[in-house]
Amino acid sequence: MLRRLSQSGSRTLLPGKIISNYGQSTIDCVVRRISEDGATVAVENALGIPEHFHLLIAEEGNPRPCKLVWQSDKQLGVSFEDEYSPAKAKAEPLAPEQRSSLMRGSLLSLRAAFDEIEIGIVLLDADMRAQFINRAFRKMWDLPDAMASGNPSFVALMYHGRDTNAYQVPAAELDDYIAGRVRLVKAGAMAPVTLRRSNGEVLLVQCAVLPNGGRMLTYTAVTEMARRSEELEGLRNALDNVDEGIVLLDADLNVQFLNQKMRRFWDLTPAEAASKPAYAELVARAARAYHHASASFDLKEFVARRVAAVRDPETASSDLRTADGRHIRVHCLKLENDGRLLTYHDVSDLVRHAEQLEKLATTDTMTGLYNRGHFLSLAKAEWSRFQRYCRPLSVLMIDIDHFKTVNDRYGHAVGDEALISVANACHKGKRETDIVGRLGGEEFAMLLPETDLARAAIVADRLVKTVAGHRLMAHNVHFTVTVSIGLAAATLSMAGFEALLHAADQALYQAKSIGRNCAVAWSPPVAPKLAAE
Repeated sequence: MLRRLSQSGSRTLLPGKIISNYGQSTIDCVVRRISEDGATVAVENALGIPEHFHLLIAEEGNPRPCKLVWQSDKQLGVSFEDEYSPAKAKAEPLAPEQRSSLMRGSLLSLRAAFDEIEIGIVLLDADMRAQFINRAFRKMWDLPDAMASGNPSFVALMYHGRDTNAYQVPAAELDDYIAGRVRLVKAGAMAPVTLRRSNGEVLLVQCAVLPNGGRMLTYTAVTEMARRSEELEGLRNALDNVDEGIVLLDADLNVQFLNQKMRRFWDLTPAEAASKPAYAELVARAARAYHHASASFDLKEFVARRVAAVRDPETASSDLRTADGRHIRVHCLKLENDGRLLTYHDVSDLVRHAEQLEKLATTDTMTGLYNRGHFLSLAKAEWSRFQRYCRPLSVLMIDIDHFKTVNDRYGHAVGDEALISVANACHKGKRETDIVGRLGGEEFAMLLPETDLARAAIVADRLVKTVAGHRLMAHNVHFTVTVSIGLAAATLSMAGFEALLHAADQALYQAKSIGRNCAVAWSPPVAPKLAAE
């Protein structure tokens, strides 16, 4: 007959074997704890252990039938099913000492399980004294086994952390910190909180109220999660303060993050931004702020075009221009998770500077008209259209009469005013398609597309009268300046625009020779044979 164990205690670390499959399978094991009703068994690998088997314990006689109650990777909790087991409870009521033994066995199994997990666990009774402290908690806080087994109070455990400099709390605040923690645990209302240790480790502490009025505290290491959370928060703060607008979209083009600049740009409240709105919704909301918005503005088409550009970042999309004249450059990057990263950069200053540089490169700074180089460049383009489509094209060559006399008599400042006066007259007298430039000194030119010689003569006569009718003042004396104009119309026989310009220049010379303050049209020279006739 099997030898029953004494109820006064249990033995540990006994070699044994797990026998199953009618004795065909055996697994070596170590019995770590044993009671009358069950045992905790350590094995190399708990995988494949059947629910029912026999356990052979060294020096215990015959194998005992067992039932698997719980298991971890390398440990088993078993209950005995022989005549000495509470399995006979239905036939034979348990004596009080047997019930106590069964409870002790279950508690031993539960404690063994708690000892194997990596989460720190402390079980407190209603008086806030520790009834059980698992191995993970002892390791976390360098808690001596003697102290852990002595049912220390929760206050004592907190002061142990203080005495070992474990808390990342200033020394002057330690007592208040400990008192606050104890007060929360006693109240049983402690929400999950993070606890920072002086070694840099971060623990998530949770408190659960037990039915007996005690508490179960769990300490979970979340250092890596906390580090990543801090990095993410730092990144969010950095992105919130950059000059560019940042928008992060998921694969469905719903907003995952908007920095402060974009929240202002789209006029979103923090709650609206946190609701993860669709990108199309935000574009539609802001569309009226763009310069092209009008009564005929097609909102649907605009939103579809912007969404399509984001779905296909390779598609070139033009910069946006706001109603207040700002230029916004949008860049879209496709992410590995099929999301999108959009950046909105205000390039208004760059565009403005580029326009200023272009103006400096193409414009005469004094008069505001095109300079000689840009005028000739535009004129050659018009000449190419004339050659291709044979549409009328005329040019006026304009020269201020006796300009040197004006400079000598009144000074260069007054001479500059005379130049500006003639430039203004040319600019006011031109159509949108006409091109006006200052070729140098007191000489100007006006190119008239879609204009034949007769209409060009009307423009020239009107310009002569306009300039002559404008009065200037110098040294309290009013005076006027006049212009002479030569005009010519393009013909297919001309070699190029230079020939047209030369023809107008010849006509200008004739206008000067017949008395100035007039306009003369160029006509082709008469062939020698016809002249003799």
